[in-house]
Amino acid sequence: MENKNVGYLIIGISILTIFIIFLFNNAMTQIITNGCPAAHLGVSCPAYGTITQQTYLSLGVVGLLVLVGLVLIFSKPQKEIQREVIFKTKTIEKKIPKKIFDLSDLKIEEKQVFELIQNNKAIFQSDLIEKTGFGKAKMTRIIDRLEGKGFVERKRRGMTNVVVLKE
Repeated sequence: MENKNVGYLIIGISILTIFIIFLFNNAMTQIITNGCPAAHLGVSCPAYGTITQQTYLSLGVVGLLVLVGLVLIFSKPQKEIQREVIFKTKTIEKKIPKKIFDLSDLKIEEKQVFELIQNNKAIFQSDLIEKTGFGKAKMTRIIDRLEGKGFVERKRRGMTNVVVLKE
């Protein structure tokens, strides 16, 4: 809730409280006037002094509430301060030395398949067949040779294989 709205709310409650104080003051004055034995003797009743003291005290408290409400109404709203917390973190990464593959003794088809696997890190065997245009049997033989040399690893996934670069 904004400060201005809170200020209006406090002033509204204060006005209602002032109304209640005066109603209570009038009721107490009537009760004392009718029931005070000193009033029949022509002497002023001592209870009148306490009623006025209580009235002034309660009006003073309400006056403070009105001041707080006015301050809230006329004060400028504070701008939200956004703090940007920047944590400097050091990430320590284990540098895994990249495996250097000796492709000199590979055939052209094997190099072509190996480059596709190397670019994708992991690829379905069926995707290799689509991209190269080789048959299933030929692709299986090529992957068998690459697997035998320690370049790739084949993992079974459902009805197909995923060929992963071995690092």
